Amino acid sequence: MPTPSLSRRRFLQTTLAAGTAFTVAPTFGAFSSNPSKSVRLGAPVFGAPADPDGLAKAHRDLGYRAAYCPNIDLADKERIRDTEAAFEKHDVVIAEVGRWVNLMDSDPEKRKQNHAFVTEGLALAEAVGARCCVDIAGSFNEEVWYGPHPKNFSQEFFDAAVENARKIIDAVKPKRTKFAYEMMGWARPDSADSYLALLKAIDRPGFAVHLDPCNAINCPERFYDNTALLNECFDKLGPHIASCHAKDLSWEVEMNVHFREVVLGTGCLDYKTFLARLAALPGEVPLMIEHMKDKEEYDRSREYVFKVASMYSR
Repeated sequence: MPTPSLSRRRFLQTTLAAGTAFTVAPTFGAFSSNPSKSVRLGAPVFGAPADPDGLAKAHRDLGYRAAYCPNIDLADKERIRDTEAAFEKHDVVIAEVGRWVNLMDSDPEKRKQNHAFVTEGLALAEAVGARCCVDIAGSFNEEVWYGPHPKNFSQEFFDAAVENARKIIDAVKPKRTKFAYEMMGWARPDSADSYLALLKAIDRPGFAVHLDPCNAINCPERFYDNTALLNECFDKLGPHIASCHAKDLSWEVEMNVHFREVVLGTGCLDYKTFLARLAALPGEVPLMIEHMKDKEEYDRSREYVFKVASMYSR
């Protein structure tokens, strides 16, 4: 992992204009060749119009320049076309199509349905111009579809994850989107190195990285030194990252380790480093807030990201 001194050398300057993405202009180290880069922030928008133009504008009204893909039927070509055009008009990137199912379900029929659902999701991402379609690699847990299981770290799991990704990508043959697995704390990929191993084994240009650093914080060392974790992820996976999730974690102290997702800024994650490293990537990789309980928590989280950005504009 990178040493703490590496992150300390990465000094930021950040500017934020109302209604636009903030811009990070690094001044030292690896960022000096990129004098101005943007991060596209996004989140669910409550009470937004259903029509594509109104929905895209509602994102911009909150300062967002990225969005989750609306619920669209793959067969509705007109809606897909109108959605892509509206979001492009308002400069809002569709970050991801989420397909949250278990690709390793123990029920063969359910597993088949899940594979078809994810394949359809990747086809939708390709059609609407989303940056990626994302799912977890799966789980052998028979009770909770995303739950822990000892075999989630086995060679059998790894091989199944590789085969599943290849089949989904080969069925769609995407040209402008990617398929990605989200990192998890109790299943592969759970680290930068395990993600690198998957990238190499899957060996498809249509496969990319979805980075959720909070999901990779699965022990006290990573909790306390998440700056090093962030830097390792960006150092090793940066060119492959298609989209990111924004969350935060606190440690709820009891007689065993218990991390809890909380509103951005009330937990441990080093957002200064997260935003700086993300801003330095090519292509304005989206950062999507998720798992807040309600509109108020999303608003607080959004304002925290803007605050972190504005702190470094002075």
